[in-house]
Amino acid sequence: MKYFREIALGIGVGLLTFAAFLGVNILPMVFTVALLFMFTRVLPGGKAFSGGSKFATVGGAAPAVRTVSFHDIGGQAAAKRELLEALDFVNNQDQAVKMGIRPLKGILLTGPPGTGKTLLAKAAAGYTNSVLLTAAGSEFIEMYAGVGAQRVRELFQRARETARREKKTSAVIFIDEIEVLGGKRGQHTSHLEYDQTLNQLLVELDGISANDDVRVLVIGASNRSDLMDGALLRPGRFDRIVNVDLPDREGRLAILQLHTRNKPLGEDCDLGKIAQDTFGFSGAHLESLTNEAAILAWRDGEETIRQKHLVEAIDKVILGEKTDRRPNPKERERVAIHEAGHAVVGELLQPGSVSSLTIRSRGGALGFVRNAPEDDHYLYTKELLEDQICGLLAGAVSEGLILGQRSTGASNDFAKANNLARQLVLGGMSSLGIVDDDSLPQDRLHHTVNEILAAQEQRATELIKSHRVQLEAVAKLAIEQETLSGEEFRALLHSAGPAPAPEGGDKPAEEAGDGPDADEKAEATPAA
Repeated sequence: MKYFREIALGIGVGLLTFAAFLGVNILPMVFTVALLFMFTRVLPGGKAFSGGSKFATVGGAAPAVRTVSFHDIGGQAAAKRELLEALDFVNNQDQAVKMGIRPLKGILLTGPPGTGKTLLAKAAAGYTNSVLLTAAGSEFIEMYAGVGAQRVRELFQRARETARREKKTSAVIFIDEIEVLGGKRGQHTSHLEYDQTLNQLLVELDGISANDDVRVLVIGASNRSDLMDGALLRPGRFDRIVNVDLPDREGRLAILQLHTRNKPLGEDCDLGKIAQDTFGFSGAHLESLTNEAAILAWRDGEETIRQKHLVEAIDKVILGEKTDRRPNPKERERVAIHEAGHAVVGELLQPGSVSSLTIRSRGGALGFVRNAPEDDHYLYTKELLEDQICGLLAGAVSEGLILGQRSTGASNDFAKANNLARQLVLGGMSSLGIVDDDSLPQDRLHHTVNEILAAQEQRATELIKSHRVQLEAVAKLAIEQETLSGEEFRALLHSAGPAPAPEGGDKPAEEAGDGPDADEKAEATPAA
């Protein structure tokens, strides 16, 4: 019967209530039922921990799912190449045995969130024609000692049984957030549940043999591999550690092309330009970007996605949706001058870097400048860091020079500029030379950081004074249009007349204030 359990429970409660009404002592019966429940549902070995429904299986008898192949994963050429090499040992086991190659037992995929680690594991199962069992590290940890260890045993047992039932010779076990299961031992003093669970996983890995009728490969995913126990990461257990990093420019273009295959793109769409403007985006960010662009096109009643939708989707992914917050005219002018200062100085120091400027509120920002470097940067020189500091301080400096005083809209600017200055000092690129963070006195660090900030503030002041006409023209157009593209901004910057000679009455830049910044791609003026 569909509701047999509910009906039986209702009858049982009714009988107990009736017996209590007649004066019968029902406490022994209640105690007996509670013990039976503990033995069958809570204690290790009970149905609750049987693992029958705990771990998801992808195979012939499981619900139909779309097969993921390596062709469906873009931007991870190096990770795919290293993973495919390891998987070829599984596909060509006989040849590997002739060469004396022992079977690989574990592969760890490590990297930032959203880079495709789960997709790679699913593709690995399809490539090796294996059944796939998936689990999360948190599923193995309970308050009862021994439960996690039993779940590990059941997971490996079920992987072999499922492969035999599907008449396959290999199984892939994918454990997400494996740092929870495989954390360093000895850090939990309350009980040994964590250590027992990890010990059982080590035992299961050691038990994998080349003579097994079902070859089991464990694939773990983590973005905190530094938390994992060394015994788990050593060769012979996790034999390969594959770094799944953020995609480079070519990788981002490949990911964008994959996620726009089922979307109608307009003739003006330039995915290469979008790939350039999205430095630091993961695959998940890029998927969200294409989805948001399609939503924006749908809202506008367009039949195709245009370049403007993709550009606006970048801003939405970085900062969030547009808000209804409307500053008063004076605040709006201040925001425009602040952002114009960022844009003018940033463009002068790094030509072609400004991608867009807007004073339309979005997320927690009243306005922002999005910068897109011509090339991806993985190393930063002293000159590049100083240029970034100067650009960050330019918003507050422009407010002080043109409006006479600064505002609280530059707090994020100053925080990030201070962090960059610390990088200069600790990277051995300051007047202190090579230093050690632990032995460097805090007063010397503070003094040197202030020197760097003061020098770049003076540099920003001189640039803004010499380009004040262009800055005011950019701010005026920003107030009229709300948003300027990088091309519109550069055309206005180069067409504006020469700056007048500095007047003695100009007010100097103040030393207090605050400033905006969303991240390396956007400099934003936050709401006060």
